[in-house]
Amino acid sequence: MKRVVITGAGTINPLGQNVPATLDAMREGRCGISGLEFRDVERLQIRIGGQIKGFEPEAVFNRQQLSLYDRFTQFTLVAAREAVAQSGLSFTDQLSERSGVVLGTSGGGLTTQDENYRVVYEEGKNRVHPFVVPKLMNNAAASHVSMEFNLRGPSFTVATACASSNHAMGQAFHMIRSGMCDVMVTGGSESMLCFGGVKAWEGLRVMSRDGCRPFSATRNGMVQGEGAGVFVFEEYDHARARGAEILCEVKGFAMTSDAADIVMPSKQGAARAITGALRDGGIALERVGYINAHGTGTAANDKTECAAVSDAFGAHADRLMISSTKSMHGHLIGGTGAVELLACIMALRDGVIAPTINYEEPDPECALDVVPNVAREAEVDVVLSNAFAFGGLNAVLALGRA
Repeated sequence: MKRVVITGAGTINPLGQNVPATLDAMREGRCGISGLEFRDVERLQIRIGGQIKGFEPEAVFNRQQLSLYDRFTQFTLVAAREAVAQSGLSFTDQLSERSGVVLGTSGGGLTTQDENYRVVYEEGKNRVHPFVVPKLMNNAAASHVSMEFNLRGPSFTVATACASSNHAMGQAFHMIRSGMCDVMVTGGSESMLCFGGVKAWEGLRVMSRDGCRPFSATRNGMVQGEGAGVFVFEEYDHARARGAEILCEVKGFAMTSDAADIVMPSKQGAARAITGALRDGGIALERVGYINAHGTGTAANDKTECAAVSDAFGAHADRLMISSTKSMHGHLIGGTGAVELLACIMALRDGVIAPTINYEEPDPECALDVVPNVAREAEVDVVLSNAFAFGGLNAVLALGRA
């Protein structure tokens, strides 16, 4: 089997509009959650979120592009440009045919849907823009990335709610490892912070009105965010032959289904995904030093995830560091695993473990080292990225130092 490495990374999220700014915020434990700013926000009960402020799409895209790009596609392209630029790749000739794109999203063009439902139902108009369908479809971002970078291999979108990014990156990993492709542009994007998007989530009664406090006894729910994370996955020998800088190696991946409940998580399903990723990468339990947790800040998710980690690692669980960066940037739903992968890369490359901020009181059901409030310097060999979604869909990536 081929080895797979990461040679490029890009992002735009509530913590920063590029990778360096995001990593600085994670090191500092800075919070990107603030008051929401969009039409009709006063009609909502939940008025906070990880909203990207100061982004001006008109400065990045021309008028014709904006007629085709929903906000989630805009985020994807911004992140993809940064990732491809860092990789130094140019997709021409045979490489373009052996390269593709697989991205994750849950809501896709939800802001476009929200805007056009308003036009039809509230304003009573009988026409919408002719590009509404290609703008809102979930594969729009993947298609536009393939067109911008001339990626002529497999290109598609994965939609598995909160695990979408990890599932997408797992598919990219498999394609390169099997020899199907040499390079894959992969990750995820989401933009559900609009009136209709937040109003729908309010109905679930899992949202916090005052902040995200994963693993803390005082937690009272999740906080939504928006943004994208995109990476260049590349076959190891291909990267070495061209002298590319390798950020880290993707070592293993596993996905499981709880087959139990549409919203309540199962520790058995999550634990099987964790152990499956380690087995897939041939990784001993003791080599894992850090886990970037799913860590949403809901009572059910946090205690279930901690129980799954304890089951999977046994006594080694007490020696692990496990943190949730959602406390800083919010839950980006289908894009969250991709932004969180940046914290995993930072841990491997820089020896800095991103903290779980807003931590107030220990919870006996979350009695692990959650790196409370302050980043930590520590050398780690292998890290995991957990993603556990509604529908009982679990996806775990294992990464190691280059």
